[in-house]
Amino acid sequence: MTPLGRFGALVALALAVFLATGCGGTVLDAASTEDQIEAEVERQGEKVSSVDCPSDVEIEPKSTFTCTVRLASGDTETATLLIRDEDANLSFVKLKPDESDRESNK
Repeated sequence: MTPLGRFGALVALALAVFLATGCGGTVLDAASTEDQIEAEVERQGEKVSSVDCPSDVEIEPKSTFTCTVRLASGDTETATLLIRDEDANLSFVKLKPDESDRESNK
């Protein structure tokens, strides 16, 4: 999938992601976020081996955080997400290959 195609997938995910907070607290549910990212990337044709998001992301509207997406191809990408509001609605800012992957492919 091209980088533009991946970005399109992320835009679609931004519309689909509507996450609840874990146990009524003020921290995002990392497992739910990871599942949503994996499902959307795979729906767009990329096989995902794992997604890793931090477990301590506080719900702060207008703040960003990153998750690591490991593709079955062996490539690793970084997804940057924006917390849009107090209800933990998320939007993708960008998905980009990790710099270490770029260097090893030269």
